[in-house]
Amino acid sequence: MALEIERKFLVLDDSFKHEAFSSSHIQQGYICSERGRTVRIRIRDEHAYITIKGPSLNGGLSRYEFEQEIPLDDARQLLTLCDPGIIDKTRWLVRSDHHVFEVDEFHGDNDGLIVAEVELASEDEAFVKPHFIGKEVTGDRRYYNSQLRQRPFKTWQ
Repeated sequence: MALEIERKFLVLDDSFKHEAFSSSHIQQGYICSERGRTVRIRIRDEHAYITIKGPSLNGGLSRYEFEQEIPLDDARQLLTLCDPGIIDKTRWLVRSDHHVFEVDEFHGDNDGLIVAEVELASEDEAFVKPHFIGKEVTGDRRYYNSQLRQRPFKTWQ
């Protein structure tokens, strides 16, 4: 079973951009985004994926994840079947010691939100937080992409 273990944080400023070794544009939609399971279609630059995720465990630290690359044309068609609210973001990759932080800068209805995630091999694995990392939001459902689709960041005030 593929288990995704990650921690999620708010980002303090855009200084991460100067440290990033890669960036890509992502659009993703959800065929299913019920509590405990999601089916996501993602286009990342010129590659596409279908991802199935199970319920969050241990306060949002881990969950089952299955991902498979699919043809780009199929993904474009599947996005038309997704629930309303496509997530649009730029993902920046930043090294910090032995880990890579994925920093998502959201656009559109979620403009202004920047969140960083780090994937871990175990729930208690130590890691070095980069200087741009702020408050931890692991397990806070508001920051799940599937929830940002339904309740965008611009409506939070």
